[in-house]
Amino acid sequence: MHWIKIVHVSSVVLSFVGFGVRGVWMINDSPLLNKKWVKTFPHIVDTALLVSALALVYVMSVPVFQTGWLLVKITALIVYILLGSVALKRGRSKKGRLLAFLLAILVFLFIVSVAMTKSVYGLLSLL
Repeated sequence: MHWIKIVHVSSVVLSFVGFGVRGVWMINDSPLLNKKWVKTFPHIVDTALLVSALALVYVMSVPVFQTGWLLVKITALIVYILLGSVALKRGRSKKGRLLAFLLAILVFLFIVSVAMTKSVYGLLSLL
């Protein structure tokens, strides 16, 4: 299980850094956003992230639909993906894409805090 967790956490970091870089490129209207490898690499990283997450759930025998923090994490992940899509592709204006980008970062940080605390409230549970 140890190596699966390393793959998972590494994929989380790569995914977030990649999203951040693409977000900065979006803000700066960089032509790099249109490069084929820039469009392909996130799918490879996110596939490793998903496969490692499923492997962790399997190895740890986690009852997904009975584990509140995991359901919150999955729901927040869907929100993150939708916001990321608006930020990098579907946003109509740069202001709207920037807002979606910033909200996506906040949602991502919440997801990490839920994972670390194993609480549906994430770091807010420490208050």
